[in-house]
Amino acid sequence: DCPAHFPLRNYQASMEAAGLSVSLAGHRPLSRAQSSPASASFPMVVQEPPAKPRFTTGLVYDSLMQKHQCMCGNSTSHPEHAGRIQSIWSRLQETGLRVHCECIRGRKASLEELQTVHSEAHVLLYGTNPLSALPLHWGGRGGLIKSGCVFVCVCWQVDSDTIWNEVHSSSAARLAVGSVVELVFKVASGELKNGFAVVRPPGHHAEESTPMGFCYFNSVAIAAKLLQQRLNVSKILIVDWDVHHGNGTQQAFYADPSVLYLSLHRYDDGNFFPGSGAPDEVGSGAGVGFNVNMAFTGGLEPPMGDAEYLAAFRTVVMPIANEFAPDVVLVSSGFDAVDGHAPPLGGYKLTAKCLGYLTRQLMGLAGGRLVLALEGGHDLTAICDASEACVSALLGNELDPIPDEVLQQRPNANAVHSMEKVTETHSKYWRSLQRSASTLGCSLSEALQREAEEAETVSAMASLSVANKHIGKRSEEEPMEEEGPM
Repeated sequence: DCPAHFPLRNYQASMEAAGLSVSLAGHRPLSRAQSSPASASFPMVVQEPPAKPRFTTGLVYDSLMQKHQCMCGNSTSHPEHAGRIQSIWSRLQETGLRVHCECIRGRKASLEELQTVHSEAHVLLYGTNPLSALPLHWGGRGGLIKSGCVFVCVCWQVDSDTIWNEVHSSSAARLAVGSVVELVFKVASGELKNGFAVVRPPGHHAEESTPMGFCYFNSVAIAAKLLQQRLNVSKILIVDWDVHHGNGTQQAFYADPSVLYLSLHRYDDGNFFPGSGAPDEVGSGAGVGFNVNMAFTGGLEPPMGDAEYLAAFRTVVMPIANEFAPDVVLVSSGFDAVDGHAPPLGGYKLTAKCLGYLTRQLMGLAGGRLVLALEGGHDLTAICDASEACVSALLGNELDPIPDEVLQQRPNANAVHSMEKVTETHSKYWRSLQRSASTLGCSLSEALQREAEEAETVSAMASLSVANKHIGKRSEEEPMEEEGPM
């Protein structure tokens, strides 16, 4: 009963766990969590030993990461803004989820830690903020200028969408990395059950020597490298469900067979940012087969949604993940595939609840050692709903059952074609894909029904085999009749 040979059975078990019928809290307004009023008296402080951390879900967040923002202050012009993490943190507070989690303190990553993934020149430029070395193509500072009928930002930028605050950005970027590393190590060492890092700026687009796509340092990749170096973790799975491909993470581990990078993203034949992440980008050298791009192609007619992502997890992600059998699972948890993101920043129709189901499935790997780190996602309602769903799943709360219409819905033709490409490319590396390929076009309910019927057939054949062996054994034990005289 090797997990690699029974992907649907494993998938069914994980979905049953994800489909229990206690509701997730619905959407709540993005109000700020209010501080308690100051006490008028000053009671004597009694020193007590610090409480032992609970074995529960860990959360990490620091308001100093909000200071990384453009001087123009226009969040419309800059979708990766401070309100993202502030709103998520408030939502986790007002829903009561934070009470059940262990909140840990983040820290700034050291320059040496950053250099596990990035070049020394890159680390010195963006990690120590030497103003004299700023790239010459930066726009300068000043705020917004009017061009025709629109306002154009002319603040410091390293590219068309990645801004730089000369006072706070280097500290915020290093704090994001260090916070992810701290949480990952507490989970990997068994101090916490799992965790969610509410951090910014994001990281999965940052390459060895290039910042891009709002990213400066690749937090998840750095955490994985440090797990290898300091804890000797032998097998790490990185799942990236941001709607954009994590080109930086792919680059960091492209030749490394001990890190399986598995990305689900909008690709559209290379016409969606960043243009990388084709199905045939499978790794190099010893890492061939350990870079899996579940690259959705076909645009937005129709857009991918719950049925397509559940099918991709059922037929590609979970079979390979179970066969790989990781020791730790890290998720580049971008939420921009969730409904609410306009086509330039997403365009898909995934629901927040579906991400809860996907999180619950990943919790079945690596003894539950799972950490989600925030990447993209810019619609505040969508990312708050998604964060709530994922943290609720991490805590082990019962989730709403998958709606019947999603259970019965087959993935659209573009998604099936995309999954066929991945399966055809990687079936030579992962035997489990050969089994799951037969249900690529099935709805979830059809796939589970087929698995149940197949299990009954296998059980019946096994029973028949046992019965035949028993009959044969009895025949051997019965004495032969002596033949009479001729």
